[in-house]
Amino acid sequence: MNMWKSLGAAALVACAASVAQAQELKIGYVNSERVLREANPAKAAQAKLEAEFGKREKDLAEQASRLKAAADKLEKDAPTLAEGERTRRQRDLVEQDREFQRKRREFQEDLNQRKNEELASVVERANKVIKQIFDQEKYDLIVQDAVHWSPRVDITKKVIDALNAGK
Repeated sequence: MNMWKSLGAAALVACAASVAQAQELKIGYVNSERVLREANPAKAAQAKLEAEFGKREKDLAEQASRLKAAADKLEKDAPTLAEGERTRRQRDLVEQDREFQRKRREFQEDLNQRKNEELASVVERANKVIKQIFDQEKYDLIVQDAVHWSPRVDITKKVIDALNAGK
């Protein structure tokens, strides 16, 4: 009987120790989406991309507008056009549309590649800041992109402030 009491007391002490240890855990949460939306380096990367790709995007929009105008004109004029002229204009329109689609696809691929490069740089800097906070403030765990979190463990603002300060 004494052995069972001793075992029970040992188990109770072990549980109490683990509960005390669990209460000492320091956990943080970082909302990556918010960091990439609000941090100055992320905003600078976005502005850089807009400057780099703005003219191409505008040119594509103008080309799309011209293509639509040409299609509308062909539709309007089609009943009065000779068969050969209508066929020629349709072929021209199809060729222009094919060229436009190719340019749009290339633009999107180039934009996505550059966006990934710029975001990777910002994410790398953010991860370094998170690691610094982790080490300096002695966190046991920092989680990114959780489903649910308490504002008590949210350190996103610290990360954004550190990134904005250039740390």
